[in-house]
Amino acid sequence: MTLTELMETLPYGPAPEAAQPALDWLKAHQGKFGLFIGGKWRDPASQEWFATLNPANAQKLAEVAQASAVDVDEAVKAARKAFIGWSQTPGHVRARYLYAMARQVQKHARLFAVLETLDNGKPIRETRDIDIPLVARHFYYHAGWAQLMESELAGYAPLGVVGQIIPWNFPLLMLSWKIAPALAMGNTVVLKPAEFTPLTALLFAEICQSIGLPPGVVNILTGDGKTGAALVEHPGVDKIAFTGSTEVGRLIRKATAGSGKKLSLELGGKSPFLVFEDADLDSAVEGVVDAIWFNQGQVCCAGSRLLVQEGIAERMYTKLRARMEKLRVGNPLDKAVDIGAIVAPVQLQKIQQLVQKGVEEGARLWQPSWAVPSEGCFYPPTLFTEVAPASTIAQEEIFGPVLAALTFRTPEEAVRLANNTRYGLAASIWSEDINLALDIATQIKAGTIWINSTNLFDAASGFGGYRESGFGREGGKEGLWEYVKKAESPHPKAQSRKTRAPSRAAKETPSLQPATFSFQPPIDRTAKLFIGGRQARPDSGYSKAVYAPDGQLLGEVGLGNRKDIRNAVEAARAAFEAWRKASAHNRAQILYFLAENLSERAEEFGHRIHAQTGQDGHAEVEAALEALFTAAAWADKYEGVVHPTPIRNVTLAIPEPIGVMGILCPDDQPLLALARLAGTALALGNTLVVVPSPLAPLVATDFYQVLETSDIPAGTFNIVTGERDELAKTLAEHDDVDAVWYAGPQAGHALVERASAGNMKRTWMLLPSGPLPNTDEILRQATQVKNIWVPYGA
Repeated sequence: MTLTELMETLPYGPAPEAAQPALDWLKAHQGKFGLFIGGKWRDPASQEWFATLNPANAQKLAEVAQASAVDVDEAVKAARKAFIGWSQTPGHVRARYLYAMARQVQKHARLFAVLETLDNGKPIRETRDIDIPLVARHFYYHAGWAQLMESELAGYAPLGVVGQIIPWNFPLLMLSWKIAPALAMGNTVVLKPAEFTPLTALLFAEICQSIGLPPGVVNILTGDGKTGAALVEHPGVDKIAFTGSTEVGRLIRKATAGSGKKLSLELGGKSPFLVFEDADLDSAVEGVVDAIWFNQGQVCCAGSRLLVQEGIAERMYTKLRARMEKLRVGNPLDKAVDIGAIVAPVQLQKIQQLVQKGVEEGARLWQPSWAVPSEGCFYPPTLFTEVAPASTIAQEEIFGPVLAALTFRTPEEAVRLANNTRYGLAASIWSEDINLALDIATQIKAGTIWINSTNLFDAASGFGGYRESGFGREGGKEGLWEYVKKAESPHPKAQSRKTRAPSRAAKETPSLQPATFSFQPPIDRTAKLFIGGRQARPDSGYSKAVYAPDGQLLGEVGLGNRKDIRNAVEAARAAFEAWRKASAHNRAQILYFLAENLSERAEEFGHRIHAQTGQDGHAEVEAALEALFTAAAWADKYEGVVHPTPIRNVTLAIPEPIGVMGILCPDDQPLLALARLAGTALALGNTLVVVPSPLAPLVATDFYQVLETSDIPAGTFNIVTGERDELAKTLAEHDDVDAVWYAGPQAGHALVERASAGNMKRTWMLLPSGPLPNTDEILRQATQVKNIWVPYGA
C-alpha cells in the first residue's frame, strides 16, 4: 500500500481528552454542591437535591441543591445589600475584578472545558476552542466598559439587583454574556443556571471567591423551573435577563407585567441559511455543518432552514450528503468527534417526535448510513428535502441536528421564505456578489446576519432578536443599555397638570371658544380619527366629551374601538416597507416640512393647548417645533458603527426601525409628546398608531390636518382617539404590532406588558405626566440593532 493510499483510507483513531481533573474536582466536593449566596456556600432551605448527569453515558456527575423561594429571597437580600457598595465602587475597581475573572477563566480553561463537556455533552473541541475563549473575551471586553462608564455613559446609573436565568446549551458562555455587563455597569446579580448544566456556574462561583469579589455581588442558585419562577416574581429584583424558549419567555413577560422590572429576552429561532447560485458551494457546505451541527443543533440561532436557489439545489444536496457521511458522532471528550450528545432524554424525545412529524407531513428524510452510539443521548445529523414552507419542521424550533431544506428561484422569493417565520434571531447569506448579499441582509428580519459565514460571536457585537426571538441585546455597547437607567435628576419632578397653576402668559391667553350669536349656533367642529392618510369616523359610532380644566365642554372626539385599531395597524403595516426604505434624508425633509406647516398655525395650536390644559400653549408649540427639528436632524445622523471584532471581518452594527409601533401618549404636553415621541419614531423609519393624550385629544385631531398637508405618506402616522387602556390592550394584543409605548398609570403598565406576550413585542412604560424622555432614550427605543458580519481576505 502506498503512502497516498494509506492517507486516503487511514481511519480516525480515538483522541480522548482526560476527564480526570474534572472528576477530581467533583470528588473534592464529595460530589455535592450547595448554593452560593452572599459569598458563602450553604445548603438549600428545603434540604432538597437533584442529580446532574453526563448525557453521553447517563452516569451521575454530582448532586446539586434545589433552591426554594426562601433561598431566592436570601440571595436577593444579599445582592441588595451588596449593591449599596458595589454601585458606588469606582469603575476602575470594577474593571479590575472583571479582569481578574477573565484571567482566572484562562488559567483554568481546560478544567472549565472538560467540565462543560461532561455536563452538557458538546464536543470538547467546541468547549475548548470556542466557548471558553469567548467567556474570557466577554470579561475582558466588559472590564473596559466598567473603566469607561463614567465618561461614555454619563448620566446613567446601574439598575440594582438583576435576576438572570440561562439555558443549558452554552452554560458558561451564557453566564458571561449576562454577568459581565451587569457587573461592569455596577449591578449585583442573582443567577440561576439551567437545571441540566449547573456545574461550570458553580466552578465560576469559586472563582468569585478566589479573587475576593465582595460578598453578594454574584449569587448562584441552582434549581429547576420553580427556582426561576421565584426569581422572576421576587419584588426585590429590578431586572430579569432570560435566555431560553419563546414559550417560557412569554410566561416571564406576563409574570413581570406591571412590576416595573426591566426585561431582556433572548428567545428561540428558526434561522434561514440562504445559498445563492453564485455561492462557493464547498464553502457553503462547511457553513451548513457549522450552522446546524455545531453543538448538536442545540443553538438558538442554528441555521435550521436551508434555502437554496433552485438551479443549484441538487448539487448542493449531493455535496451535503457526502459531507454528512463523513461526520463523526460519539464520545464528546474525543477530540476527533464532530457531534456530541443531546443534553437529556427529554430533548432527544422532542427531536425524534418532530422528525417523525416531518416524515408524516411528506418531507423526504435522509440520514448517514452509519449508526450512532446506543449508550447515551445521541442523534444523527438529519437532512429533510422537499419541505413545504408551512410544514411543522420549517416553522417550529427543533433544537437538534435536523436541517429542513427548501428552494427558491429569485432573491425576492428568498427574502419572503427567510421571513416566513415568527422568529427573527439570525440568518446566514452565501453569495460571491457582495451587493446582492448586503441587499438581502437589509431585508431579512433578524438581529444578526452573517455573510459567507455563520455562528460568529464576539463581545463587541450585540446579539439579540426581532419579533418572537425576543428583545434587548447582549454584547457591544448596545448591550450595556440593558443594565443601566437614567440617573435620578437632582431637580424636583414636574407637577401633574391637576396641581400646577397656569403661567402668567397662559392666564393672559384668550379662550379658543368662538363667539356665539343668538340667531345662529356655532359651526360644529367634528374631530375624526386619522387612519391610512384619511379622516375616518369611529367604528363605534360613539364620541367622548373633552373638557377644559374649569369643566367647560370644549368638544368631542371619536371613541375608537378594536376595529379602528385593526384598520390603523393594517394601514401602518402596508406603509412600513416604503417608509423604511425611504432615504433618511427624505424622511428628514418631510419632518422639516411638517414643522414648517405647524409653525404656520402656531397661534391656533397655542390657544387650543391652553384651552384644554390651562398651560402656556405657545411655549409648548415652540418646544414641539424644536422637537420636530431634532427628530429631523437625527433621521440621517443616528448612525451605526463598525465593531472591532478580532476576526477578519467588517461587522456592521446598523440601527433599524422596529416596525409598526403603538404610542399611547401621556396626559399632559399633548403637542410636545406627539412631536418628540411620535416624531422621533417616525424619523427613524417606523410607522405609527398613536393614541393621543386622553385629557387633551383635540390637539391631535387638529394635528392630523397638518399631517395631511405635509407629504406624510398615507398610513405612516395614524391617530385613534378613545379610552386609553382599552386601546392599549388591543394594540398590545395585536400580533402585527411590533412595539408599544405606553404612558399611563401603573395598572396600565401591567395590562400592556401582559398583553404584549402574545408575539413578544417590545414595550416601553412611561409616566402619565411630567418630563418626557430624553431624545437619546427615544432613539434607542425606536430602533433595534442588526449586526452584519462581512468577512474579508483571501
